[in-house]
Amino acid sequence: MLKLGLIGCGKMGGALLRGVEGALGKSALHVALSDVVPAAVASLQKALTCRGTIGTPSEVAALSDVVILAVKPADMKALCTTLAKVKGGRLYLSIAAGISLSDLELWLGGKQRVIRSMPNTPALVGAGAAAFSRGAKATEDDAALAVKILGSVGIADEVPEKLLDAVTGLSGSGPAYVYTVIEAMADGAVLMGLPRASALRLAAQTVLGAAKMVLETGKHPAALRDEVTSPGGTTIAALEQLEAHGLRNALIQAVRKAAEKSKDLGAK
Repeated sequence: MLKLGLIGCGKMGGALLRGVEGALGKSALHVALSDVVPAAVASLQKALTCRGTIGTPSEVAALSDVVILAVKPADMKALCTTLAKVKGGRLYLSIAAGISLSDLELWLGGKQRVIRSMPNTPALVGAGAAAFSRGAKATEDDAALAVKILGSVGIADEVPEKLLDAVTGLSGSGPAYVYTVIEAMADGAVLMGLPRASALRLAAQTVLGAAKMVLETGKHPAALRDEVTSPGGTTIAALEQLEAHGLRNALIQAVRKAAEKSKDLGAK
């Protein structure tokens, strides 16, 4: 049985816990929950069917083999300093943006196994894209466990820590870029007379379908684009406008800027 603790019972931490329960089954999981907001704990506990307990952060750590640290970055140092006093060893999985492995390990007393991860909000609907990096003491088994936890609500790739800022710029902030694209596509359809509700539904499904084509066919996006683009047709006329107005460069620069901002936040 996996003894899994969660400190910080907000949307992302709750999504991970529900995903793990769905993947493993309630009989294979025991959870321990802690949050400064009692209502958040109560709401999450109600959504789970596995056995669970509620306690302070230290009590949660003492009861757990793996602890998900899902508090705000500004609260992480104080939390880890408290957890460093808990006896025994366990795996700590942080989902806080910008907090380095070296800081996490230092604050936790230098002896704990630590993994730093960057999930994204589509984890809330089981379609997340996450990446993670191992600390100095984390093992292959720990990495496999991180894949099981993070992958229970989407996909999870291991990357060197220096690339987590790029992951933040891509998949961490990326849903916001795609929401903007969906909204703009729908606006274009409304401009041409389509009702708003239908325009949004068709735009969102188009993005979903295109993403599934990339993931499931294994083809490069450019190859799939060519399959849609007939000589002298509607799609090439549209693509000409996207190139003229700089969509490609705008998205490239958005990822770059978000990644640089993530790096700056981690340096503070």
